[in-house]
Amino acid sequence: MTATTTGVPALEQVEASVRDALGVHVLGVRRQTRWRPTWFVDAERDGAPLELVVRGERVDTELFSLRHEVIFHQLLESHGIRVPKVHGWLDDLGAVVLERVPGKPDFDGIATDARDTVVDEYLQLMARVHALDAQQFVDAGIFHPGAGEDPAFVGHLRVERLWRAKKRAPHPFMEFCLGWLHRHPPKSNGRMAPIIWDTGQFHHVDGHLVAALDLEFGSVGDPMLDLALWRMRDTLIPYGDFTALYGRYEELTGTPVDIEAIKRHHFAGTLENELLFGPAVLDPVDETDLMNNMQWNSETNLHATEALGEALDIELPEVETPAPRRTRQDTTHAHLVRTIRSLSLSEDDELRQHELRLAFRMARHLARVHEIGDAVEAADLDDLAPVLGTRPESWEEGDALLERYVLADATTGEHDEQLVWLFHRRNLRNHLLLGPAGSKMVAHYPTQPFEPIIGATTAVSGRRSAG
Repeated sequence: MTATTTGVPALEQVEASVRDALGVHVLGVRRQTRWRPTWFVDAERDGAPLELVVRGERVDTELFSLRHEVIFHQLLESHGIRVPKVHGWLDDLGAVVLERVPGKPDFDGIATDARDTVVDEYLQLMARVHALDAQQFVDAGIFHPGAGEDPAFVGHLRVERLWRAKKRAPHPFMEFCLGWLHRHPPKSNGRMAPIIWDTGQFHHVDGHLVAALDLEFGSVGDPMLDLALWRMRDTLIPYGDFTALYGRYEELTGTPVDIEAIKRHHFAGTLENELLFGPAVLDPVDETDLMNNMQWNSETNLHATEALGEALDIELPEVETPAPRRTRQDTTHAHLVRTIRSLSLSEDDELRQHELRLAFRMARHLARVHEIGDAVEAADLDDLAPVLGTRPESWEEGDALLERYVLADATTGEHDEQLVWLFHRRNLRNHLLLGPAGSKMVAHYPTQPFEPIIGATTAVSGRRSAG
């Protein structure tokens, strides 16, 4: 039995490891089509069916180790928090075996009242997690603030440090955002609790919550972070009015929601896709889900400039979509896209179909760059002229000069409004390059705004239209 060419265990290895570790009869194994090594295993023990998930380490980025995740998971399980049961650790694969819980993660086809019940049950779960003794998690080795560190900022700083360790080229946008965050950090005001961090991930069945899932960011920090990060996932899975959800959290916990801290956590959270997955985009490994990473990063970078626009009370600019140029290679690009799409549709193997679909997205991205990439780059350089006092000759020179300009302003923020305007236009143009006009890859869904929120019981307007 051998591993795949990428080093990820083959199906036969997973089957043998689960069988030997758990003493079960394995009926079948299939790889989940996603960005981290995960397998669904159907097994039997003493004639009874056993549905399992084998979860491996991420291959191209990591905030905390899988061992760390499992410890956090088991602590929640020991306190009766609804999470999948941990069946065991596979030493030979460096993976964990979890119960495969039934249900679905979204609310497609679900009535609003049923959704509200599930979301309320998730809020209750979150409140229970926040009420647990943080010291027990600290004693177990879970990531936590050290002496003198603010629980609200320590996790965000860890993400930043991991990014800086991998940074190899100028990144003026991230440097600008991190400079703003350091001048306006979230503050815990004495709060510290076990937190899920990457909130909003759960399964539900028949109108009720089954379990919280994907606890890889579980740590000890400010519970307001859990209320903040949920907002971005809401752009994909609508959970309801966040003002009402925050009011309900206050009822459940008996403590006020700190809207200002949530705003700061939200902004910090908008940076974390780029900070975690940006290096993987620049230096991908075989298992990197490149186009997903690029789309996540681009979408949440727009959320970042939108958050700054709201915080600074400025109207954000728009950009025009350049007209596609015509070249001798147009038909070749179009033929490549059609060919890969045809192969993906004709492929029976689910994993191979997924890989071909990713290749199809890459081909469409490159075709779009071929059409409008030069015009986008020229427009970005034109925008730099009034900021820098000169128009750089290339994007490399532009990034280097702009980062120097940003870093010189990092401690004062004198040019914040000018730079938010500039970076929002750059982010909008970058989003245009992900795929053809009208495709899902270039759709953008802003988060629910904070502006209407005065207190935790004030009504908030509906979701903003796509930009």
